[in-house]
Amino acid sequence: MKFLNQEEAKRVCDKVIAYSKADQCEVGLSGSRSGNIRYANNAVSTAGLTENTQLSVTVAFGKRVGAASINEFDDKSLEKAVRRAEDVARLAPENPEFLPAIKPQQYKATPTWSKRTADIDPEYRAEVAFQSIDAARKAKLQAAGFFNDTTGFEALANSNGLFGYQELSNLGFTITARTEDGRGSGWATRYANDAGRFDAREASNVAIEKAVRSVDAKAMEPGRYTVILEPAATSDMLNFMFNAFDARRADEGRSFLSKKGGANRLGDKLYDEQVNVWADPWNPDVPVLPWDGATMQARERTDIIKNGVVSTLDYSRFWAGKNGKRATAQHGNIIMAGGSKSTEELIAGTKKGVLVTRLWYIRMVDPQSVALTGLTRDGTFYIENGKIKHPIKNFRFNESPVSMLNNIEELGKPVVVGGVGSRFQMLLPAMKIRDFNFTSLSDAV
Repeated sequence: MKFLNQEEAKRVCDKVIAYSKADQCEVGLSGSRSGNIRYANNAVSTAGLTENTQLSVTVAFGKRVGAASINEFDDKSLEKAVRRAEDVARLAPENPEFLPAIKPQQYKATPTWSKRTADIDPEYRAEVAFQSIDAARKAKLQAAGFFNDTTGFEALANSNGLFGYQELSNLGFTITARTEDGRGSGWATRYANDAGRFDAREASNVAIEKAVRSVDAKAMEPGRYTVILEPAATSDMLNFMFNAFDARRADEGRSFLSKKGGANRLGDKLYDEQVNVWADPWNPDVPVLPWDGATMQARERTDIIKNGVVSTLDYSRFWAGKNGKRATAQHGNIIMAGGSKSTEELIAGTKKGVLVTRLWYIRMVDPQSVALTGLTRDGTFYIENGKIKHPIKNFRFNESPVSMLNNIEELGKPVVVGGVGSRFQMLLPAMKIRDFNFTSLSDAV
C-alpha cells in the first residue's frame, strides 16, 4: 500500500473537516502494513500480510455526538462518512460529560519509526522461523512461535486547527519450546521498535535452555518464598496496577488508590524507596506516539512513582475540569529504574529462592488491593546457593503488585517487555522479591 505522507494526510483531514456542517469535527487517519509468520511442531503453519488505511470522523451538534469510519478515500466516500456521522449525532442522546474539541497541541516527534523494521519482508520472516525451528531441532525439541511486524502512520486533526502526524514501526516475537514427551517447557518473548535490536536465535536459545532444564520438575510445598521474577513476569502483574492510576477511579472509591471520604492517595508513600517509575514518550527503547489517541493531548515525560511515593494520577479533561486540576494525557509507556545486574547475577546472589520465567491466566481478585491470582509457567526453578538446583512444579500465586513492590530485595537491569497485546510498552527490571505468596501446586507444565 502507499502510505500517506504528512502533507497528503493533512490534505485528507482538511477535506473531511471542510465537509462537516456540525459544531465541531475530529478526524483520525491511520495506515498500516502488518506481516506475520506462525509455526508449530517445528513447521510453519501460516504466514500473512495485511494492509489497511482507515479514517474515522467524529462530529458533535451541541452535546450530541456521532462517529463513522471508512477505508475509501475518494471525495464522495469521504463526504458520505461525514454525513453518516452527522446523522448519528442528530439521533444520539446528549452526552452529559461532553467537552469541546481540544485546542491545537505542540507534538514533539518521537523515535517510533525504524527503516530496518519497515524493510522487513517475507524472506526476513521466514528466516526468523527457520532460525528458531533449526535451533529447536538441533536440541531435539518442538518449537511453536509467532513473529509479527508492523509499520505505518497515524494522523489526527480537528476543526480547531489541531493536527499531528507520526510514522511508526515495531515487531514482536514469542516462542515456546517443549520436549517431545511434553515434560519440559521453556518460553521467551521479545519486542523492539528497531529490527536491529532483535535476534531470533538468541530468543529461541533462551526458551530452548529453559525447556531442557525444566524436565523432571519436583514438587515444593506452597508458601512464601524469595522469588526472582523475570521482566516478562513482572510486566504481567504491573499492567494490572498501572491500569488503575486514574484519578476518577481513585476519587470515586473504585481502586487501590482510593481513600475514605472521596480522596485519593496522590502523594502517599505506597512502595519501597527503590521504586522509581516514569513515562517518557521519547525514550529510544520504548518510544510511543507523542499524543494520547483517546484525548488528542500531547504526552510529556512524567514521574509516576518517585522514591516509593505516588507522584501522578491520570486526569481526563472532564475530571480535571470538575476538580480544578490539570488534565493529563494517558501514558503510552512505563519505565522503571533498576540496577546493573542481569537475571543470572541476581540468581548468583540468592541463597534460596524460586526463579519465575512468566505468569499466565492472571485474574483480579480484589481491585481495592490489586490482589491477583494466576499461575507460573514455562520454566520455574529452585535456586540454592546461587545456582539453579532443579526445576519445580508450577505454582498458583495470590499476590498484589503493591505488596510485591514493598518487598524488594534487589532490582536487575531493565529490559524491554510488552508492547504487543498490552496497553503499555514497558522497560522493566527483573526483581528479587521476598515473601512472594504461592498458594497451591499446578500439574501443568
